[in-house]
Formats: sequence, C-alpha cells, structure tokens
Amino acid sequence: MPAFTLPPEDPAAIRIRRAAARDALSHALVFTGGAARLDAARYAAAAFECTGAGTRPCGECPACRKVIQDIHPDVITVRDDQHKNIAVDVVRAIRSDAYIRPNEGRRKVYLFPDCALLTEQDQNVLLKIVEEGPPYAAFLFCAESTAAVLPTLRSRCVELRTGAGGEAAPAGLAQPEELLCRALGAHRRGAVTEAAVRLEKKRLTREDLAALLERGREWAAAALLAEYGHPPRDEDREIALFLAKNLTKKQIMRTIDLFEKYRRECVYNVGPGHMLGALAVELEGIL
Repeated sequence: MPAFTLPPEDPAAIRIRRAAARDALSHALVFTGGAARLDAARYAAAAFECTGAGTRPCGECPACRKVIQDIHPDVITVRDDQHKNIAVDVVRAIRSDAYIRPNEGRRKVYLFPDCALLTEQDQNVLLKIVEEGPPYAAFLFCAESTAAVLPTLRSRCVELRTGAGGEAAPAGLAQPEELLCRALGAHRRGAVTEAAVRLEKKRLTREDLAALLERGREWAAAALLAEYGHPPRDEDREIALFLAKNLTKKQIMRTIDLFEKYRRECVYNVGPGHMLGALAVELEGIL
C-alpha cells in the first residue's frame, strides 16, 4: 500500500495534522527547510482531500492514496517543461482554472514544487487569486528559502518548515520565529538572548531573518488586537494569545516596533548575527 514519505514526527506534518483536525489548515502555505518540503506539500494536499473519519491525512482512504500516487484529479502540480522558468501564461491558466469547481475532491489544490521557477510577474499574477480566490482553492508553495517568494505573496501565506536533514525541531516549536516570541513571553532575563544565539547558529540569511521578523511582527500585532477583543486568526491564535497573556499592551506595541525596525534593516548589508544580537538587547530592555 502506498505511504507518505514525510515522517509523521516532522514539524510540518505535526502542524498540518493539528490544523486539519480543527478544519483550520490555511489555503495558502509555503514549505521551506530541507529536501522534504515537496513531501510536506503533498502531505498537506492529502489533508485537504482526505475523506477518512479520524486523523487527517489518514493515508488509507481513496483520496489519500490518489494524492500519494500523484493521480488525484484535483491536486495539480504546476510545471512548465517547455521553459526554464514557469511561463506567465501557465500561471494565468492556473488562475482561470481555480474558479472551476473540484472534480471529486473537497478542494482544488495547486502545488508549486519550486518557487525559484516563478518569476516576479508569475507571483504578481497569483497574488489576487491567493488573496481573493474561491473558498475551495488552495495553494502550496515549496521554496528552499522564503526569499524566493515575494513579500506581498508571502504575507498571505503560512510558512511550514520541514525538519532539515531529518533533525527534529526544538521541543514544542515548529517555526524558528517562535523562539523569540516565546522567549519574550517567558519574562526570564536572558531568555531572549539565548533564543537569538540559537537562531544565529541556524545561519539564517538576511532574507530568512526578514521573513522571521515579519512573522513575529504579525503575531505581536494579532496579540495587540486580541487585547482589544478581536480574536486572532486560527494560524496566529496560539502565539498571539501567549503574547497577549504575558505582555502588557505597551510591551506588545514596543515589540511590534522593534520587529519592524530590524526587518527594514535586513535590506542593508548587515550580518544576521549582528542584527539578532542588537534586537535581543532591545527586546530584553522592554521586559
């Protein structure tokens, strides 16, 4: 019987199952990290289509088996064998096709195996359909780094990072940016600095750091809105409520400002390690 190639303990697999159990799996996902990112995207596609009664994806129902075998009619892997990059006409065809209802599945899923093949024009064409497309359409992007995805498109997606080289993520964490947010909410002197050191060891690029800081800013902004009675989105809920519970409104506002300040500095020729160190000092200062 066919089986998933993504290990069930992979951080991305865990997050997919948890979100699917709540019917809260985002319609737009970016998979980064190790070579397993395409496997993770297909795992998410199966979760969208799964008809099993228990954990999704079950890997046993007809829909899951079709996704595993790459023969599900509503899971479309976007390729363009005629060109070096994906031609904009191919992307425009996808945009039109997204409005045609699924053949047999619950969702119409478009899987992009390598965002490096998407030009800036391609991604701008996709932007509106990702943001305002039909509720049954889902878009799964695979990228070695979030730098391959335009910020405007990336901001409309949830990033899922696979375990690089099969290594497990830090206990209880699925994304690197959670390190800073959870350390900040822990209210323990030195915790943020320790988190920054751990992130520095990951040898992030400036583009990676910019994406990390943008996600942290989004969580802090969601926490601030939660303080004023606006519930966060499902994909933001856990970290946003954690920050809202452990930080004052003033501290959250300062956190937002700092994340945005250092995200902007990522465009300059400054090493990520230097920026993480400076950010840690300022974050420690708001506690």
